[in-house]
Amino acid sequence: MPYRATTRLILRRPDDWHLHLRDGAMLQAVLPHTARDFARAIVMPNLVPPVVTGAQAAAYRDRILAALPDGGRFQPLMTLYLTESTDPDDVAHAFLDGTALAVKLYPAGATTNSQSGVRDLERVRPVLERMAEIGMPLCIHGEVTDPEVDIFDREAVFIDRVLKPLRRRIPDLRIVLEHVTTQHGVDFVRDHPRGVGATITAHHLVINRNAILAGGIRPHYYCLPVAKRETHRIALVQAAISGDERFFLGTDSAPHLDTAKLQPCGCAGCFTAPVTLPILAEVFEAAEALDRLESFASLNGPAFYGLPANEERITLAKGDPWAPPASIDTGEGTVTVFDPGFPLHWHVEAGQSAGGASPSAERPSDTA
Repeated sequence: MPYRATTRLILRRPDDWHLHLRDGAMLQAVLPHTARDFARAIVMPNLVPPVVTGAQAAAYRDRILAALPDGGRFQPLMTLYLTESTDPDDVAHAFLDGTALAVKLYPAGATTNSQSGVRDLERVRPVLERMAEIGMPLCIHGEVTDPEVDIFDREAVFIDRVLKPLRRRIPDLRIVLEHVTTQHGVDFVRDHPRGVGATITAHHLVINRNAILAGGIRPHYYCLPVAKRETHRIALVQAAISGDERFFLGTDSAPHLDTAKLQPCGCAGCFTAPVTLPILAEVFEAAEALDRLESFASLNGPAFYGLPANEERITLAKGDPWAPPASIDTGEGTVTVFDPGFPLHWHVEAGQSAGGASPSAERPSDTA
C-alpha cells in the first residue's frame, strides 16, 4: 500500500545526538520540549563559561535533571568542551566513570560561544590520542574560520584541511561530523566505514540557502553551519533515508531569545525541538522511506555510541494539518519555534507505550 495511506507509525523512542539546552531560565523553558519526545540527548557544552572539566559536566547534568518536569523520563549525555589547556587525564576519568560520553571540538570563533575553542590542533593532540586509546568519541563542528574562505565553503575546506589529516594522524579516533550540511561531508563519512559517523538536523533536511535570503532575510533560518545549495540538501535527505547506520539524528536545536536573533548581528541557531519528529515524518514520507525513520532517529545513534536502543515506543499519527506555536516564553523573553515552511500533518501522540517487538505503520483498512 502506498506511503500516503500510512496514518500511524510506532517506533522506538528516539534520541537526540546534538542538543543545546543552555542554562537557567532558558533551560527550564526548552527542556520539556526535548524530554517529551526524546529519551536521551548529547548536550552541548558551550555555556558561558564552557563546560570543560568532568566536575563541571557533572554539575551541569545535575542542573538539567533538576529542571525536568515531574515524571519526565530523560537522560542527558554530557560532553566536554575541548580547549588547548584541556587535561587528558580529566577527560579520560570523566569518560571512564560515565560522567561524559564525548568531547566537543569547536574551532575558535566558528559559532555561538566558541571563543574558547581550538586554534591549533597540535596543541590538543595529547587529548585526542588519549581519547583514541579509550574509545571516547570526538564530536566536531566542522568549519574553518579563515576569513578568506567563503562561508558556504567552510565545511568542505575543513574536511580537506583539518579532518582528513586528523584521520590520517590518529586513525583510531572515533569521530562524529556534527550537523553535516554538504555532499562533501556525506562523502567523507561514506569513505570511512570504520569509526566515523555524522549527525543530520531536521532543519538542514528542509531548508536551503534560499530560505534564508530569497525575498528578504529570515533570521530564524540562520544557523551555523549555514544551509547550503539545494543539491546539498538533497544529498542530506538521501543520506538520512538510506538506512546507513553512520548517519543519525542530531537536532542541533539551539534556542536564542528573539532579542538576540533580531538584531544587526544576530545569533546563529534554530529552535527545532518542538517540531523535529513531525518534520522528519514529513521528509521520510515524501521520500517513501517511513520504514527507515526508526533507524535514523532511534537505532543508528545508539549503535555508534555503543549504547542500547530504547525499549520504550512512541507513536506518530497523521491527521489534519496543524501549526506549532510560533514561540515559547522563557520568562526572560520569547524564543521563536522553527517553521519548516510547509504544513505539518504528523504529530507525536500524547503518552508513551512500552513494549512491542518492532516498529510498525498502521494504515486504514480498504473498507474504511
